[in-house]
Amino acid sequence: MTDFVRHTIESAPEASKPLLETSLKNNGRIPGLHAVMADSPSLLASYNFAHQQFMATSLSDEEKTVVWQTVNVEQDCHYCVPAHTGIAKMMKVDDAITDALRNETPLPSAKLEALRDFTLLVIRDRGFVSEADTQAFLDAGFTRTNILEVILGAAQKLMSNYTNHFAQTSVDQVFEKFAWEKKSTAAA
Repeated sequence: MTDFVRHTIESAPEASKPLLETSLKNNGRIPGLHAVMADSPSLLASYNFAHQQFMATSLSDEEKTVVWQTVNVEQDCHYCVPAHTGIAKMMKVDDAITDALRNETPLPSAKLEALRDFTLLVIRDRGFVSEADTQAFLDAGFTRTNILEVILGAAQKLMSNYTNHFAQTSVDQVFEKFAWEKKSTAAA
Protein backbone atom coordinates (compact mmCIF):
# COMPACT_ATOMS: atom_id res chain seq x y z
CA MET A 1 0.00 0.00 0.00
CA THR A 2 1.16 3.50 -0.81
CA ASP A 3 1.21 5.86 2.15
CA PHE A 4 -0.25 9.30 1.58
CA VAL A 5 0.46 12.29 3.78
CA ARG A 6 -2.44 13.99 5.50
CA HIS A 7 -1.12 17.53 5.26
CA THR A 8 -1.52 20.36 7.68
CA ILE A 9 -1.22 23.97 6.58
CA GLU A 10 2.40 23.88 7.76
CA SER A 11 3.38 20.67 5.94
CA ALA A 12 1.50 21.29 2.69
CA PRO A 13 3.16 22.37 -0.54
CA GLU A 14 3.19 26.19 -0.79
CA ALA A 15 0.41 26.29 -3.43
CA SER A 16 -1.89 24.20 -1.20
CA LYS A 17 -1.52 26.32 1.92
CA PRO A 18 -4.14 28.93 0.95
CA LEU A 19 -6.48 26.13 -0.16
CA LEU A 20 -6.17 24.43 3.24
CA GLU A 21 -6.63 27.77 4.99
CA THR A 22 -9.90 28.18 3.08
CA SER A 23 -10.92 24.62 4.03
CA LEU A 24 -10.24 25.41 7.69
CA LYS A 25 -12.20 28.67 7.46
CA ASN A 26 -15.17 27.05 5.67
CA ASN A 27 -15.34 23.84 7.71
CA GLY A 28 -13.81 24.72 11.08
CA ARG A 29 -11.32 21.94 10.36
CA ILE A 30 -9.36 20.54 7.45
CA PRO A 31 -11.31 17.59 6.04
CA GLY A 32 -9.18 14.48 5.62
CA LEU A 33 -9.86 14.44 1.89
CA HIS A 34 -8.48 17.97 1.52
CA ALA A 35 -5.47 17.11 3.68
CA VAL A 36 -4.62 14.21 1.35
CA MET A 37 -5.38 16.11 -1.86
CA ALA A 38 -3.11 18.94 -0.69
CA ASP A 39 -0.12 16.92 -1.88
CA SER A 40 -1.28 17.91 -5.37
CA PRO A 41 -2.31 21.58 -5.31
CA SER A 42 -3.77 21.15 -8.80
CA LEU A 43 -6.05 18.32 -7.68
CA LEU A 44 -7.24 20.12 -4.56
CA ALA A 45 -7.89 23.34 -6.51
CA SER A 46 -9.71 21.43 -9.25
CA TYR A 47 -11.80 19.50 -6.73
CA ASN A 48 -12.76 22.71 -4.92
CA PHE A 49 -13.65 24.40 -8.20
CA ALA A 50 -15.73 21.42 -9.34
CA HIS A 51 -17.52 21.47 -5.98
CA GLN A 52 -18.29 25.19 -6.24
CA GLN A 53 -19.56 24.76 -9.78
CA PHE A 54 -21.72 21.74 -8.90
CA MET A 55 -23.21 23.67 -5.98
CA ALA A 56 -24.16 26.41 -8.48
CA THR A 57 -26.08 24.04 -10.78
CA SER A 58 -29.83 24.13 -11.26
CA LEU A 59 -30.22 20.85 -9.34
CA SER A 60 -31.96 21.09 -5.96
CA ASP A 61 -30.11 20.09 -2.78
CA GLU A 62 -32.00 16.78 -2.82
CA GLU A 63 -30.97 16.18 -6.44
CA LYS A 64 -27.33 17.11 -5.75
CA THR A 65 -27.39 14.62 -2.88
CA VAL A 66 -28.78 11.92 -5.18
CA VAL A 67 -25.96 12.48 -7.69
CA TRP A 68 -23.22 12.60 -5.04
CA GLN A 69 -24.38 9.61 -3.02
CA THR A 70 -25.22 7.52 -6.08
CA VAL A 71 -21.63 7.91 -7.26
CA ASN A 72 -20.22 7.43 -3.75
CA VAL A 73 -22.18 4.22 -3.16
CA GLU A 74 -21.51 2.84 -6.65
CA GLN A 75 -17.79 3.49 -6.24
CA ASP A 76 -17.84 2.11 -2.68
CA CYS A 77 -16.28 5.19 -1.09
CA HIS A 78 -15.93 4.52 2.63
CA TYR A 79 -15.10 8.22 3.23
CA CYS A 80 -17.55 10.08 0.99
CA VAL A 81 -20.74 8.20 1.90
CA PRO A 82 -20.49 9.19 5.59
CA ALA A 83 -19.31 12.71 4.67
CA HIS A 84 -22.22 13.27 2.30
CA THR A 85 -24.62 11.82 4.84
CA GLY A 86 -23.56 14.60 7.20
CA ILE A 87 -23.60 17.17 4.39
CA ALA A 88 -27.14 16.10 3.43
CA LYS A 89 -28.22 16.65 7.02
CA MET A 90 -26.66 20.15 6.95
CA MET A 91 -28.51 20.81 3.68
CA LYS A 92 -31.73 19.62 5.37
CA VAL A 93 -32.25 16.80 2.87
CA ASP A 94 -34.87 14.32 4.07
CA ASP A 95 -33.26 11.35 5.86
CA ALA A 96 -35.49 9.01 3.81
CA ILE A 97 -33.56 10.08 0.69
CA THR A 98 -30.18 9.63 2.32
CA ASP A 99 -31.14 6.25 3.78
CA ALA A 100 -32.43 4.99 0.42
CA LEU A 101 -29.23 6.06 -1.29
CA ARG A 102 -26.96 4.51 1.37
CA ASN A 103 -28.98 1.26 1.40
CA GLU A 104 -29.64 1.11 -2.35
CA THR A 105 -33.38 0.92 -1.75
CA PRO A 106 -36.14 2.79 -3.62
CA LEU A 107 -36.17 6.57 -3.34
CA PRO A 108 -39.35 8.36 -2.21
CA SER A 109 -40.13 9.84 -5.64
CA ALA A 110 -40.05 8.61 -9.22
CA LYS A 111 -38.15 11.73 -10.32
CA LEU A 112 -35.32 11.15 -7.82
CA GLU A 113 -35.24 7.46 -8.79
CA ALA A 114 -34.88 8.50 -12.45
CA LEU A 115 -31.96 10.74 -11.44
CA ARG A 116 -30.26 7.89 -9.58
CA ASP A 117 -30.83 5.51 -12.52
CA PHE A 118 -29.43 8.03 -15.00
CA THR A 119 -26.41 8.82 -12.79
CA LEU A 120 -25.64 5.10 -12.55
CA LEU A 121 -25.88 4.76 -16.32
CA VAL A 122 -23.53 7.70 -16.84
CA ILE A 123 -20.95 6.08 -14.55
CA ARG A 124 -21.36 2.45 -15.58
CA ASP A 125 -21.61 3.16 -19.31
CA ARG A 126 -18.84 5.79 -19.19
CA GLY A 127 -21.09 8.38 -20.82
CA PHE A 128 -22.41 6.11 -23.56
CA VAL A 129 -26.00 6.24 -22.30
CA SER A 130 -28.55 5.01 -24.82
CA GLU A 131 -30.97 7.42 -26.47
CA ALA A 132 -33.91 5.58 -24.83
CA ASP A 133 -32.37 5.90 -21.35
CA THR A 134 -31.53 9.55 -21.97
CA GLN A 135 -35.10 10.19 -23.12
CA ALA A 136 -36.45 8.47 -20.00
CA PHE A 137 -34.37 10.90 -17.91
CA LEU A 138 -35.71 13.86 -19.85
CA ASP A 139 -39.27 12.50 -19.62
CA ALA A 140 -38.88 12.36 -15.82
CA GLY A 141 -38.66 16.15 -15.80
CA PHE A 142 -34.96 16.78 -16.29
CA THR A 143 -33.23 18.82 -19.01
CA ARG A 144 -30.22 18.62 -21.31
CA THR A 145 -28.54 21.03 -18.89
CA ASN A 146 -29.16 18.51 -16.09
CA ILE A 147 -27.37 15.84 -18.15
CA LEU A 148 -24.28 18.03 -18.14
CA GLU A 149 -24.72 18.79 -14.43
CA VAL A 150 -24.79 15.07 -13.64
CA ILE A 151 -21.51 14.72 -15.54
CA LEU A 152 -20.03 17.54 -13.44
CA GLY A 153 -21.16 15.93 -10.17
CA ALA A 154 -19.81 12.55 -11.24
CA ALA A 155 -16.46 14.13 -12.19
CA GLN A 156 -16.22 15.82 -8.80
CA LYS A 157 -16.91 12.54 -7.04
CA LEU A 158 -14.43 10.63 -9.21
CA MET A 159 -11.69 12.91 -7.89
CA SER A 160 -12.65 12.36 -4.27
CA ASN A 161 -13.61 8.68 -4.44
CA TYR A 162 -10.44 7.66 -6.26
CA THR A 163 -8.26 9.72 -3.93
CA ASN A 164 -9.87 8.04 -0.95
CA HIS A 165 -9.42 4.59 -2.48
CA PHE A 166 -5.70 5.16 -2.97
CA ALA A 167 -5.11 6.98 0.32
CA GLN A 168 -7.57 4.96 2.42
CA THR A 169 -8.51 8.28 3.99
CA SER A 170 -9.92 7.80 7.45
CA VAL A 171 -13.42 9.18 7.98
CA ASP A 172 -13.42 12.58 9.67
CA GLN A 173 -14.42 12.34 13.33
CA VAL A 174 -17.46 14.56 12.75
CA PHE A 175 -18.82 11.99 10.26
CA GLU A 176 -17.81 8.75 12.03
CA LYS A 177 -21.36 8.31 13.35
CA PHE A 178 -22.45 7.92 9.70
CA ALA A 179 -19.97 5.10 8.95
CA TRP A 180 -21.04 2.95 6.03
CA GLU A 181 -20.20 -0.28 4.24
CA LYS A 182 -21.59 -1.38 0.90
CA LYS A 183 -24.13 -4.17 1.39
CA SER A 184 -22.30 -6.61 -0.86
CA THR A 185 -19.05 -5.83 1.00
CA ALA A 186 -20.66 -6.07 4.43
CA ALA A 187 -22.14 -9.49 3.65
CA ALA A 188 -18.77 -10.89 2.56
